[in-house]
Amino acid sequence: MQETKTVLVVDDEENIRKVLTAALSKEGYNVLTAPNGHLALKKLAEEPVDLMISDVVMPDMNGLDLLKKAREAHPNLPAVIITAYGAIPSAVDAMRNGALDYLTKPFDLDVLKRLVKVSFQEPKPKNAKNGRHKAKSSVQFVGQSEAIKKTLAIVERAADARATVLITGESGTGKEMIAKMLHEKSARADKPFVAVSCAAIPETLLEVELFGALKGAYTGADSDRIGKFEQADGGTLFLDEIGDIPPLVQVKLLRALQERQIERLGGNKPIEVDVRFVAATNRDMEEAVKQGTFRNDLYYRLQVVQIELPPLRDRIEDVEPLALHFLAKHCAENGRCLESIETEAMRALKAHDWPGNVRELENAIERAVALADPKATVLTLDLLPDSLLALR
Repeated sequence: MQETKTVLVVDDEENIRKVLTAALSKEGYNVLTAPNGHLALKKLAEEPVDLMISDVVMPDMNGLDLLKKAREAHPNLPAVIITAYGAIPSAVDAMRNGALDYLTKPFDLDVLKRLVKVSFQEPKPKNAKNGRHKAKSSVQFVGQSEAIKKTLAIVERAADARATVLITGESGTGKEMIAKMLHEKSARADKPFVAVSCAAIPETLLEVELFGALKGAYTGADSDRIGKFEQADGGTLFLDEIGDIPPLVQVKLLRALQERQIERLGGNKPIEVDVRFVAATNRDMEEAVKQGTFRNDLYYRLQVVQIELPPLRDRIEDVEPLALHFLAKHCAENGRCLESIETEAMRALKAHDWPGNVRELENAIERAVALADPKATVLTLDLLPDSLLALR
């Protein structure tokens, strides 16, 4: 027989406590309540709790402080935060401190019940104390700069969290590689990793691509179509160039993230989806929000964990290890035996400002390998593109 789960509801409004108690009790949960953070901590100390639901704005101790104190004593305690629209940044801070998700008032009870249900189905972290080691990734992100070391440390910490991740940086810095690492190091690693380039899909087709469509929903739809959300169910959905999505799709995306449900185009039946959501952009999203081209509430949903990848020109110390990595990779793929890069060639590589970032560097090395004499063992300056030679 399945053990009854206990939910602790913390809110200074008595009406909220009563409504949530009634709704969750009907779902078969044992519900405890507390009107403030101090009594909530007392209840947590007295009996086991499987999930805490807490308001953010409360007297004496706010929800964020409560979450921090609760997780000091109970590190694995799942939590859902309830907040007024204007306090969304506080809710995002709560997610950065371990909360599973947040709801904005007024909220739909059905959405809350789904969140509670999903919280008890969350995959266990791969680094949990169960005898398993932290998962390794097949993706190699090469670099020795402090900026990259910091980035990889964030990836390690964020991999097993359910929180959404926004990866920012110029084109060619390796945003999709970071997304793949997050997936492969998570408990979802054996589930699908589905990547979508929003900028490469026409606005009229992006909604169908993401959410799917029913037969007859549009001209040429002669059969049902499954969207990327459903394809990624149980795994990770990566949306590249998220800043390019049109307003209508932003609305549907926000709903999918909040309610963990989608509807196919032409349908009205909600479909539950369980995805870890990772997005990337080379745009200034805060500026897009100010200009009104990107929804403020969606932006807050996306950047719970933000990873910024610096351009290659700001981490020149990474050029040499990256160049040698790409040299080995493309020699193996092309049957060449180049083993090193001559000093003059390496100097030229380090002098370049790399507007195309890591992608441009790899292309330069791949070109050099292709043009090299099959018997050569050293990559020489004359094999590099003219754009690099002009800097000498």
